[in-house]
Amino acid sequence: MTIISKALASRLRSWCCRRRGRSAGNPRGSGRGSRRLQLGLGAMLLAGTSLPARAATEISYWLWDNNQLAPYQACADAFQKEHPDIKVKLTQLAWNDYWTTLSTGFVSGTAPDVFTNHLSRYPEFVANNQVMEITDFIKRDKVPTDIYYKGLLDLWSKDGRVYGLPKDWDTVAIVYNKDMLDKAGVSVEELNEATWNPKDGGSFEKILARLSIDANGNDGLSAKFDPKSVKQYGIVFPEIDGYGQSAWAHFAASNGFKFVDGLWATSYHYDAPELAASIGWQRDLGLKKGFAIPQKDVGNNSSALFVAGKAALTPQGSWLISFFGNNAKFKLGYALLPKGPMGRKTMFNGLADGIWTGTKHPEESWQWVKFLASPSCARIVGASGVVFPAIEEAAKLSQQASTTKGWDVSAFLKEATPDQTFYFPITDHSSEINSLMKAAFEQIFLNDVDAAKVLKEANDAVNALF
Repeated sequence: MTIISKALASRLRSWCCRRRGRSAGNPRGSGRGSRRLQLGLGAMLLAGTSLPARAATEISYWLWDNNQLAPYQACADAFQKEHPDIKVKLTQLAWNDYWTTLSTGFVSGTAPDVFTNHLSRYPEFVANNQVMEITDFIKRDKVPTDIYYKGLLDLWSKDGRVYGLPKDWDTVAIVYNKDMLDKAGVSVEELNEATWNPKDGGSFEKILARLSIDANGNDGLSAKFDPKSVKQYGIVFPEIDGYGQSAWAHFAASNGFKFVDGLWATSYHYDAPELAASIGWQRDLGLKKGFAIPQKDVGNNSSALFVAGKAALTPQGSWLISFFGNNAKFKLGYALLPKGPMGRKTMFNGLADGIWTGTKHPEESWQWVKFLASPSCARIVGASGVVFPAIEEAAKLSQQASTTKGWDVSAFLKEATPDQTFYFPITDHSSEINSLMKAAFEQIFLNDVDAAKVLKEANDAVNALF
């Protein structure tokens, strides 16, 4: 006589219950038909016939960073081993296409079940009920939230409700061309200890001058230096937008500027004199002095211009470590940002994964999001060295991975302290704010205009949104 295992019997009962359209916990059903079905299936099992296979539920996951596609595919593979009934399909889209396609998907009902979210976008998604609140899921599954870098979870919470679990973080540092530093006699230690101020630029501006070479071979300290005929610039600033994460925010904050007074504030301080002074100094480096590539020539190509050898320095975020390491044909490194009147400051940003409120698979999507923010996935991503995961042990793995490749990325981690960081401003109307301020900053950087006047008018328009 053949004996059916408990596990197989449980599977049989579960399958029968689904067929009868009721849960296993509800004993009531169509008795005679149910018994016939069970007897028939029992005969199938005794005869060696398999139960019908249950198809895995497929959920979609979108991200924008091509460098992160491989490690997150590895996370999906690991997840699917633990959850064979869930299949994860990854899709990567370039930054601009990503947000356009996602917004269209929200409207048309074709958005992904789970998507990588950004702090500049998620307040809008919360306001429009497009990203799911996961507070109850976290409580139900007793997910530990104290494993992340301090403050990251707060960025993804509003009024006690959580909309994402931190997956990574980033700071900004100075990327340098070591060959150009050596030729100018600038040491890495000198760069790490540099200071700046909006009046005379401090030692940092003098470094930029030494690194700027005109067509006749004169550097920026020479009286013969021609700012209109520069063949090597001291620095290239990233493209300008309303938040300036890697372009201008660190300079402004180190001069005493604050975007807002706290998370979910209802007014901005773009009219602060500390910002106008900082932006004016930075603008003049390119527009008048010839120490920075003029913004009209930068466009969206700052990183490409740097790896092409057009400038000796560029401030950039830790998310581009792999890009620089894989594309630069010269020896490069990462230095600390210069200290301003208020010390050294960098924006502290981080990503999380959101669940679309229109998903047909909320439970499966949550299981994937929970895994994405877990130590298991963080270790996989950390070992790739592409980004710094939100869990400290995994961030150290990322640093080790970069060190193995010959990249010293310690500057990013040295800056990740409470006294040197400030948060990305989290408020409503983020898209409108970015559009308004991007236009204002472009006007300032492209023209010799009164920065304070332009910023005052733009700030009034921003605060009118509230």
